[in-house]
Amino acid sequence: MSLEALHRTPLFEQHRALGAKMVPFAGWEMPIQYSGIVAEHRAVRGAAGLFDLSHMGEFYFSGAGAGAALDRLVSSDIAGLEVGQARYGLLCNERGTIVDDVIVYRIAPQHYMMVVNASNIAKDAAHVRAHLSPDVRFADGSMATALIAIQGPKAADILGRLAPAVRDLPSFGITRTEIAGVGATVARTGYTGEDGFEIFLPNADAARVWGALLETGRPDGILPVGLGARDTLRLESRFSLYGNEIDETTDPIEAGLTWTCKLDKDFLGREAIARAKDAGPRRRIAGLVVDGGVARHGHPVTHDGAEVGRVTSGTFGPTVGKNIALAYVPADLAKVGTRVGVRIRERDVPATVVKTPFYRRPDR
Repeated sequence: MSLEALHRTPLFEQHRALGAKMVPFAGWEMPIQYSGIVAEHRAVRGAAGLFDLSHMGEFYFSGAGAGAALDRLVSSDIAGLEVGQARYGLLCNERGTIVDDVIVYRIAPQHYMMVVNASNIAKDAAHVRAHLSPDVRFADGSMATALIAIQGPKAADILGRLAPAVRDLPSFGITRTEIAGVGATVARTGYTGEDGFEIFLPNADAARVWGALLETGRPDGILPVGLGARDTLRLESRFSLYGNEIDETTDPIEAGLTWTCKLDKDFLGREAIARAKDAGPRRRIAGLVVDGGVARHGHPVTHDGAEVGRVTSGTFGPTVGKNIALAYVPADLAKVGTRVGVRIRERDVPATVVKTPFYRRPDR
């Protein structure tokens, strides 16, 4: 796709002014880095980072049947959500494989928001619409909604100076508040393994809030963060990325996401997922520490010289100081301590299966 055909977020000019390197991603022109991936990664682990996530999709559901419909669509316990709570879960198909991973937010008694991955907006909208009853109103607000995330151990202090109400927000809590004179919906959620918040607001207000957060957080060491460090942060924390660890060829059992599936309720794909759980997976996602090379998506995993799996994601982890990766391997090779190889430039580099997440923040 040419740069001319890519979407731009409402913060595009701010990224250019900050010297960001822009790249195509999921149909958008997005910042991959500003000051450098390692510096941005360390800012999030040690202080705070600011992310433009306006490429993500936001769906809105309302009506008397909205809660029941979402509970049927999503693998986790949506019926149990109270107003002001959010929950991570999966959209699955009848085969029990993963259409997308999402977060559902209950904004009001009959009003919900679902955040979906940017590359899946059109597909997810079609999937959702096909399974809604007439008493549910659906709106795709993706192109009208900006999303800014502030993440890191100082995130609550920085955002709390502008919006004191967020300081007491629990993990996966959601509230309406005002930031720099702008009305916004704030959730204590994120994709970095650190404490932090995601801020939903109209496109027209994004630049004002972005600027206020950078200015307020400057004494604390806040940095704008691009997609490069977002990926290293989520991989250290062992968060799945759609298109890498999960897609419509993977089921929640082999992906290590059984915990997202409430198998005592009826949801789309439940029967197939329950059968897969009972049978046991033939392959599992495993965390690897790679000795002497950086594994990348698609690299073969080997055992005794034979190819047995594929790397889904790999990088150098700046916080853990190791080359880390996730890979699908046969279930009997997914045990912690198993020695395997990763084929990098035609050479099998030694790797060891380790417990994940690779990194866990100190207060967890």
